[in-house]
Amino acid sequence: QVMVVESGGGLVQPGESLRLSCAVSGTMFNIMGWYRQAPGKERELVASITSGGSTTYGDSVKGRFAISRDNDKNSIYLQMDKLSPEDTAVYYCQAAFSYWGQGTQVTVSS
Repeated sequence: QVMVVESGGGLVQPGESLRLSCAVSGTMFNIMGWYRQAPGKERELVASITSGGSTTYGDSVKGRFAISRDNDKNSIYLQMDKLSPEDTAVYYCQAAFSYWGQGTQVTVSS
């Protein structure tokens, strides 16, 4: 019955930035992450973060995206800079490898 809700997606031009938010109802989990899925492609890991602050990033977003968490707000965030059309996808928030949000659309186009 864990609820995971993403927000912050939208349409931006190449080179611009977006900040995604994910709120988890009731509690927080040791491991949280962001995944994305583009049309015709498999869902892939974008970034993850542990309660201790350890982070993991997919190769395609290293140096451009930053994941963070706020335990007091039961939330995680994804700051996305220097966006390119290849970043276009539905972005999903995940808690503890098990609970998923419905996704938020990010479209990068000129």
